[in-house]
Amino acid sequence: MAALGANLAIAASKFVAFAFSGSSSMLAEGVHSLADSGNQFLLLVGGKKAQREATPQHPFGYGRERYIYAFLVSIVLFSVGGMFAVYEGYEKIRHPHELEHWYWPVGVLVFAILAEGFSFRTAIRESNEHRGKLSWSQFIRRAKAPELPVVLLEDFGALIGLVLALGGVGLALLTGDGVWDGIGTVCIGVLLVLIALVLAAETKSLLLGESAGLEEVRRIEAAVVDGHTVTGIIHMRTLHLGPEELLVAAKIAVQHDDTAGEIAAAINAAEARIREAVPIARVIYLEPDIYSETEAARGADPEATPGGPAPHAAGH
Repeated sequence: MAALGANLAIAASKFVAFAFSGSSSMLAEGVHSLADSGNQFLLLVGGKKAQREATPQHPFGYGRERYIYAFLVSIVLFSVGGMFAVYEGYEKIRHPHELEHWYWPVGVLVFAILAEGFSFRTAIRESNEHRGKLSWSQFIRRAKAPELPVVLLEDFGALIGLVLALGGVGLALLTGDGVWDGIGTVCIGVLLVLIALVLAAETKSLLLGESAGLEEVRRIEAAVVDGHTVTGIIHMRTLHLGPEELLVAAKIAVQHDDTAGEIAAAINAAEARIREAVPIARVIYLEPDIYSETEAARGADPEATPGGPAPHAAGH
């Protein structure tokens, strides 16, 4: 919401500056801010749609709506923001003209830097609550909720773009050559295209389906095994159904002489331990089986190894 409010105000001021000065950097930056505003709106729509209840047609819910809308953001940023700025800058380099009423673009750029700085500071503060000891690059690569990385990269790119625009306008004023304004616009477009490609790669990975983080996997493995009925993990798969919803599917090793009642009680207890260790693990499927170390040593599929002793420690 902070980013949306800031970008709407900035977009309006940039278009006013373009109307008075004719600066292509201002036009490109205005379209950039308008695209960013649309992007924040898309993220809000995705978050709202993701809250819908599961249906028979979509039994795992709509959590991935947030990933779909984040991917749309990268497309909008690439096409509307980046490619338009490159085109506008190229045209300005081919047909340069002097800036009029230079104080409009300079004043708007200073205002925009302050407003984007406020939005960026808000995104940093919110991200710090989630990233823990991760570096910023690791946080952007590993974050399962797409909104914060998107806003972080957008605001970071916007601040650099504003500096580039200010540099282009300043050089155009100092030299009297409008080509510099066009060069600054092209640089803004290239920057936006690069950021859009990074966002597209990250959100594509989320759309394809990502597993739980390493720390979450370790906590789940520790929670599954009780050492009595559940003696080990034959194999396990995890999948994010959404940023705050995790699916856990595992084949677990049990003793060959356990009764059905004992196994059912052990599975229920294991599910409770998993949810306590990793609260976002909301969908859990545990399948009991008998693990055979002899068959596994021969290279046989551990899923098809009836008989034999169960392992006494968690393993894969």
